[in-house]
Amino acid sequence: MAVDVKQIGEKVARHSALLDRIRAEIRKVIVGQDALIERLLVGLLCNNHILIEGVPGLAKTLSVTTLAKTISASFQRIQFTPDLLPADLIGTLIYNPKSGEFTTKKGPIFANIILADEINRAPAKVQSALLEAMQERQVTIGQQTHVLEEPFMVLATQNPIEQEGTYPLPEAQVDRFMLKLKITYPSRDQEKQILRAMATSRPKLQVEPVLQPPDIVRLRELADEIYMDEKIEDYIVHIVQATRTPKQYNLEIEDLILYGASPRATIYLTMAAKANALLEGRGYVTPQDVKTIGMDVLRHRVIVSYEAEAEEKTSEDIVQQIFNAVEVP
Repeated sequence: MAVDVKQIGEKVARHSALLDRIRAEIRKVIVGQDALIERLLVGLLCNNHILIEGVPGLAKTLSVTTLAKTISASFQRIQFTPDLLPADLIGTLIYNPKSGEFTTKKGPIFANIILADEINRAPAKVQSALLEAMQERQVTIGQQTHVLEEPFMVLATQNPIEQEGTYPLPEAQVDRFMLKLKITYPSRDQEKQILRAMATSRPKLQVEPVLQPPDIVRLRELADEIYMDEKIEDYIVHIVQATRTPKQYNLEIEDLILYGASPRATIYLTMAAKANALLEGRGYVTPQDVKTIGMDVLRHRVIVSYEAEAEEKTSEDIVQQIFNAVEVP
């Protein structure tokens, strides 16, 4: 079946004003984190979860809260702590002695957008409860399974420098996050803007809701329609394959990689590249879309070996080598 790229481009053009309005609303509050804003929108368009890592004070929590305010959907912030219990997250059964029956009390996970603040502070039982919600989009309380309403999106934050009282996230759970973002400090000019906007006892943090749930569904359907040429598909497959068999791509880094990226990386890289093209106002994917979003998709999926750690090589160093080595179509 022939794909009409021009028709897709016209659809993208019609929806670009809505996407611009979302960006404009978020930028009323967030200064100098354009990449973060774009990636949050990629996660929203792809119906997937995002892990945000950065030192305190870089507006991780504020960015997520602001995104939630631009959407007419329910939002819950959950502060993860070492004493958090699964019931605090998903809810529990409450016994009524008069009727002799149990009633379900739903927890904060029953919302459209979840901010899991400092996710690595909660123990394994809580992480496993969250994992079911993230992967299956359902929650089991007692013997009953409850389907979560769409849209459902977990935006988690973690602090890389304060490790006391933290638990390493299970690899299976980290892999459920479509993107892992690393937030850096703002530039000098951006910091001056932040100073002028926020250095007051009453900073103006008002944003207007722009998106309704039907708008999100429509934008997601449009992201799925974005055209991807077979050469771009091959490019994505080669990148992911290179994390498993680097020798085939003339890369002498096999000893540095313990585990390569799973097929989930291929799926997410494809979806994210399409969403990035939509945000750029195009109806088709280019190799640059793959490169732009690739590090955020792969950095937490390539597990480095002890040899890499000894050489002070990070997963990001390895992913960058792969992007440099794989031929661009």
